[in-house]
Amino acid sequence: MKILYGVQGTGNGHITRARAMAAEMHAAGVEVDFVFSGRLPEDYFDMAVFGNYRTFQGLSFVARNGRLDLYATCKSANLYKLYRDIRSIDTHGYDLVITDFEPIVAWAAKRQGVPCVGFGHQYAFKYDIPRYKKNFIAQWIMSNFAPAATQLGAHWHHFGHPILPPLIHAQQMKNMADPEQVLVYLPFENSEAVLDWLDGVPNYRFRLHCKDIEPGVYGNVEVFPFGREVFQKNLAECESVLCNAGFELNSEALQLGRRILAKPLKGQIEQHSNAIALEFLGIAKTCDILNSQVIQEWLETSRVVQISYPNVARAVVAWLQSSNDISVSDLCESLWRQTPNVRGIDFKYDKASSSINVKNVKGVTA
Repeated sequence: MKILYGVQGTGNGHITRARAMAAEMHAAGVEVDFVFSGRLPEDYFDMAVFGNYRTFQGLSFVARNGRLDLYATCKSANLYKLYRDIRSIDTHGYDLVITDFEPIVAWAAKRQGVPCVGFGHQYAFKYDIPRYKKNFIAQWIMSNFAPAATQLGAHWHHFGHPILPPLIHAQQMKNMADPEQVLVYLPFENSEAVLDWLDGVPNYRFRLHCKDIEPGVYGNVEVFPFGREVFQKNLAECESVLCNAGFELNSEALQLGRRILAKPLKGQIEQHSNAIALEFLGIAKTCDILNSQVIQEWLETSRVVQISYPNVARAVVAWLQSSNDISVSDLCESLWRQTPNVRGIDFKYDKASSSINVKNVKGVTA
């Protein structure tokens, strides 16, 4: 089986998910070529698992000081180059195209009539789940950004729909959480402002990952550059995680059992929707504004939540090799059956009926 696999390179969540898929595909003997778009080629790191991958400019968003900059995002978009890149990719030599919200391979496959599977968190939003529904333009863009005939959405709960559990990269690391240590990953915020907020919470030690402050120790904060290995080590050693409301890091934190405070990127509807879902399920705290007081109160009053999700990557690879002998609903039912209930949350997936009424979620319209 030969697969062309496109990955959205904005942020690190899509790439983290692709690492898990790459490892399972290699173990299953699947031949796969990876395509990445959404960031500069020199900004990718720790990419050896993807072999001789290709990169394209693609489409991405620009954020400043914790807010989506729509003008800069539109200004940086080169739609003519995107169109040329789509036309340059030949998908006919592949049995299947997979897109993790990557537009170039998705549109190339659609244009050339090659089967395409959309796999990732964004594809869960085709269903009526907890979400932010006030920005109709952004909703339309999300629905049409990377089209796929078959869509495998993933989320922290199925919400009564055929949605997969999160795909989490299994790491061989010791889970040695220190209650006084906090991992901080807020790449869309002003790093100097973040440093000031953390300085105002002296009873805790913070490990901040960012790219615009020189690595070193600054009072109760140790600054680290971006890097997968050191990030995973810090995640294993910190009991609390302060981050944006992206999907993958919050999923990893839940799997390990971490106290979470998530701040959505303003103007980014996926992150606003994630914040709604986290609060609805009661598995993390969220906030729209960060400061020392908010961080201090979170650390002193919030609880640790752990959810043991199954190996989704292995199950999806087996499903791909089964030639659709198993339905998506059956795949979902099998995976959620392996997810133990936690503190009042029932993860059992019933194909016949919806287990959660999302219309009761604050901020969700009927």
